[in-house]
Amino acid sequence: MQTESYGIMLIPVILGIVEVLKNIGLPQRFCPIAALGLGVLLGTIYLSEGDYKRGILMGIYMGLSSVGMYSGAKNIIKK
Repeated sequence: MQTESYGIMLIPVILGIVEVLKNIGLPQRFCPIAALGLGVLLGTIYLSEGDYKRGILMGIYMGLSSVGMYSGAKNIIKK
């Protein structure tokens, strides 16, 4: 249960870091790759508890979720 709540809380953190990278000059097309990389990094650091396969899998989940959250919010705002 604790791991799931940390995973959910890290999704907006990833989103925020990607936004900062984008404002610094990261091209738009590399934002999903950056989110995925950050997700895997944070997943292995914070969520793995020694099980790196699980950390990588949770990181992929978090990175892809943050990309979906960003694109979903962007589509709602544009329409």
